[in-house]
Amino acid sequence: MPWPKVIDALEQAVPAAFGAGQFFDRFAIPTIGGELLVMPAAGENAVGVKLVGVGAENGRHGLPRVQALYVLFDARNLSPLAILDGTSLTTLRTAGQSAMIVRRLAPQNARHLIVFGSGPQARAHVEAICSVRPIESVRIVGRRPEPVAVLCAQLSSDRLDVRAGTPDDVPTADVVVCATTSPTPVFDGKSLGEHVCVVAVGSHTPDASELDHTVFSRASLVLVEHRQTALREAGDIIKALAADVLQAGEIRDFGDLAAGQVHPVAGISIYKSVGMSYQDLAVVEEALQTAVSR
Repeated sequence: MPWPKVIDALEQAVPAAFGAGQFFDRFAIPTIGGELLVMPAAGENAVGVKLVGVGAENGRHGLPRVQALYVLFDARNLSPLAILDGTSLTTLRTAGQSAMIVRRLAPQNARHLIVFGSGPQARAHVEAICSVRPIESVRIVGRRPEPVAVLCAQLSSDRLDVRAGTPDDVPTADVVVCATTSPTPVFDGKSLGEHVCVVAVGSHTPDASELDHTVFSRASLVLVEHRQTALREAGDIIKALAADVLQAGEIRDFGDLAAGQVHPVAGISIYKSVGMSYQDLAVVEEALQTAVSR
C-alpha cells in the first residue's frame, strides 16, 4: 500500500472510532520467550484480531523482535475473510499513524529528520514522513553501526541525504522520531530546538521511556491516541506524570483531534504512541479493498 492510502485510512478512522467509543483493551500473555499480545477490534463491516509475538531475545537468534498475524472476519456473519501478515501491518500502521500526526503538527517546511533506531520501524518512519513533509536530510542513530550503515544505504537517494548520526544532531532536527527498544531516554531534552515535533513509538510498557522529563517540561502539546490507554501503558507518560513535569489535564488524545481541538503549536509538540487495535483494522480494511479492486 502506498503511504498516502495508509495515512488517509488512519485519519478517516479516528472520528468513527471515537464517535462510537468502542475500544477493546489488548491483553498480554507472558511466555517463556517474551509475551503474546492479543489486539481485537470491531467495526461495522469487519472484526479483526492481531496476535503479536514479542520475543525479548529474538535478536540474538537472527529473528525479528515482533512477529504477528492478523485474522479478519465479516462483522455480520463472523465468517473468516482473510489472514494477513501482522508484522508488516504493524510497521505500516505505526509509521502511517506517526506520519498522520506529523502532517498535522510538524512545521510545514520541516526538512531535517533524526531517527533513533535502525530497524523496520525506523525505515518505515523515514519513508512515511518523507511522504508528508519536504525532508532533505535524515540522520539515523543506532547502537550498532552495521545496521545503521545498511539502512542509510537503502534510504539514500539524489533527493535525500541519509547518514549515520548521533544525539548531537538533535538541535538541528525539525522532526525527531524514537523507534527503539530502549527502556531509558535516548537523548537530552535540553538539546531540542524551539519548534520541533517529537514522535515516540518504541516503548509500550509502563516501565520504559524513550523521552526524558525535560522534553515534557518544555512541550507545548502532548498528544496520545487514547488517554486511558496511555495512562495505563505508556511509560513516557506515566513517568512524566509521576515526576510532576506533566499534568493529566494537559494530555490531549485523538478524541480531541476528532473534535477539532488539537492544532499546531509554536513550541515543541510530542506524540506518544502505544498503538490501537482500531488502527490495525482500518489499514487491513483498506488493504483488502485495494486487493479486491485489483
